[in-house]
Amino acid sequence: MCALGAAREEDGLSASRTATREQAPARYVSAAVLGLLLPGLGHFYLRRRVKGFIFLGCLMALFGLGLAMGSRLDLYGLDDVLALVFSVFQVALGLPYFGARYLGYHTEGIPTAVTYEYGNTFTAVAGLLNILVILDAMDTARGYKP
Repeated sequence: MCALGAAREEDGLSASRTATREQAPARYVSAAVLGLLLPGLGHFYLRRRVKGFIFLGCLMALFGLGLAMGSRLDLYGLDDVLALVFSVFQVALGLPYFGARYLGYHTEGIPTAVTYEYGNTFTAVAGLLNILVILDAMDTARGYKP
């Protein structure tokens, strides 16, 4: 066991990095909650401002394009499970989703528009990508990423 510990020290896993992983629960929970509120906000919290701006810009552009294409931002009930899952994906974007709904942006969508399905897909993908961004912030806070 001592040889394994010595090998890890030689491999570059220092005591300070181990200590960072032990202190991580509060940091990665905070990063996850902030990332769920606004895309990239978890990275801002972790002082990764460039990544935060990139994620915020890209996901907001994707969501904005979906709205411009006539996406439907309505929450579905339990009668259609796939539609409910689709709605959860859209909600995963956080405050921008609720802000767009509050402002009345395409809550009913425009089903006759040629781009309606594309818009729905764009908004759902923006939410799914935000979940990946949140997981990236959590891994960064845990010390798994440099």
